[in-house]
Amino acid sequence: MNMAIVSGADRPMFAGQVLQYSVTPLPGFKTKWVSEITQYEDKKYFVDDQLYGPYAFWHHKHFVHEIEGGVEMEDIIDYKVPFGILGQLVHPFLVKPKLEQIFDYRTKKLEELFGKY
Repeated sequence: MNMAIVSGADRPMFAGQVLQYSVTPLPGFKTKWVSEITQYEDKKYFVDDQLYGPYAFWHHKHFVHEIEGGVEMEDIIDYKVPFGILGQLVHPFLVKPKLEQIFDYRTKKLEELFGKY
């Protein structure tokens, strides 16, 4: 999605922090994504909610679990695609694969940085 942080990441994470991103969910369609960190506990979890962006609804919980030999990240995402029935029709072949691609990329990057468990 060519996601880039525009503002808000100049301080360590905290509840109430607002982050602005530039995203390209579809080729030629660039938009803003604004999210708020609504809950945060250092080294345990954080929750971000979309205030404005490409989804009709986005609530993302990130959990960090200490495991033997490292750390495991768990994501729980509740979201709703926009555009009603049209959004639901394109979800299986456009939105869902893009989300899977984003999290596969993150997994690959984390494994490159910290090793694979």
